[in-house]
Amino acid sequence: MAQFINRMNDYVFKRIFGSEGNKDILIHFLNSVLKTQSGQEIADIELLDRELDPTFLGNKYSRLDILGRTAAGTLVNIELQIVNQYNIEKRTLFYWATLYQGQLQSGQAHSLLKKTVTINILNFTCLPDSSRYHNTFHVREDETHHLLNDDLEIHFLELPKMLSRQTSPQTRLEKWLLYLNNATGEEMEEIAMSEPMIKKALTCEQIFAKSAQERRRYELREKAIREEQTLLQGALAEGRAEAQRETAKELLKMGLTQEDIARATGLSVEEVRALIPK
Repeated sequence: MAQFINRMNDYVFKRIFGSEGNKDILIHFLNSVLKTQSGQEIADIELLDRELDPTFLGNKYSRLDILGRTAAGTLVNIELQIVNQYNIEKRTLFYWATLYQGQLQSGQAHSLLKKTVTINILNFTCLPDSSRYHNTFHVREDETHHLLNDDLEIHFLELPKMLSRQTSPQTRLEKWLLYLNNATGEEMEEIAMSEPMIKKALTCEQIFAKSAQERRRYELREKAIREEQTLLQGALAEGRAEAQRETAKELLKMGLTQEDIARATGLSVEEVRALIPK
């Protein structure tokens, strides 16, 4: 634990980016993602999420995301997605919509709704362009690209795509993404020297690692994440096997030989034979 902390562990991430004492780290990261123009940077943010009860840290479905409100009233939600559940596009719209409509009490005017931003940090690839590690979505007209309004803004940061780049980090965001990709050694030292907030994040890691209580909570989250990955991999494997069996059944109806069906589906001849109706 003293040598390595997984920065994409959502408990660690919340401790470093989501605590009152580290709001300057969060603000620096947000300004890097949102590419705010000079003079329009986020200067302060109110943290809105509550502390998660430690008893739930072992639950693979517990949520440790960061939610804040800027001085302008913009809601900003950071979601860490560690395991690919193959539904991120719909999930992010659902979470965004929940936050957006949740701003209003019964009877309040829709004009009171404020811009809502979701930032998805993904530990897997999702979108088709292999070179774009940062993608931003709004609501625009298909042909004219006219922006309906600026209230919806969704970011996808795909960490594996950042690792595939051959050049050294040039922007603050690239440096933050390498940090989240668990960069170490000289590369991390150079990044920390150029970015004081990343250096502070590294210092927070060292303090975190010295706490026996924090280590126990970290390890509990790591265990829950591993269990979720194992369950998902098992479900995907079962889904593939079921698809193979369904294909084999159709090929049997078409009169193909058991050997040909086995070669076509990847099943064994014995598995194909077991699918023949009694």
